[in-house]
Amino acid sequence: MYTVKELYDLSHSMAGAYLAQFEYPWEALKGISGMILELAAQLDQEVYTQITPGVWVHKTAKIAPTAYLGSPCIIGADTEVRHCAFIRGAALVGENCVVGNSVELKNVILFDGVQVPHYNYVGDSILGYKSHMGAGSITSNVKSDKTPVVIHGTQELPTGQKKVGALIGDRVEVGCNSVLNPGTVIGRDSSVYPLSNVRGVIPEGSIYKASGKIVQKLNVQQGE
Repeated sequence: MYTVKELYDLSHSMAGAYLAQFEYPWEALKGISGMILELAAQLDQEVYTQITPGVWVHKTAKIAPTAYLGSPCIIGADTEVRHCAFIRGAALVGENCVVGNSVELKNVILFDGVQVPHYNYVGDSILGYKSHMGAGSITSNVKSDKTPVVIHGTQELPTGQKKVGALIGDRVEVGCNSVLNPGTVIGRDSSVYPLSNVRGVIPEGSIYKASGKIVQKLNVQQGE
């Protein structure tokens, strides 16, 4: 439940080949910026426009005039970046995504179909295919004592990194105003109740309740 292959269908991101090099997704966080620059050199100039140095936007994407796109950054086809979104840089945003009003992104990979539509902070994180973060939900990426982040599951896996947000699998639903603490891993097709304070590893096909109780879904209808 921790690995890249267990969390993500790599065919739904331009970062698929890059991520396939790693066993664990947090290992990929340090190289996101360089990966984006390598991908940019291969983009079809007929469909991608470099709107400012280091920022490439697909011609079908919709970018609000008040949005800020920092370098390096790639915005995929049919994605919408809404008013006052703040993309600080090192952000690969896939196709058919929504980056909403007052959302902040930093050092992230958003797979195709991801929605972060309202007042979200996503930093040092990877969000899988068609995952969705409810209004006001955030990824916390630094521990209060500034020590390296450890993944807490059936075993403890040190990341060796001080900045690790959330590793969210395909088709995950995160409820409104939830906080995903540093090093949170959420398996595919899982749901998090609103107002949750999430820490550790949530297994695939689970429901994380506000009390911290985790139960398995009775019927999991997996997507593509």
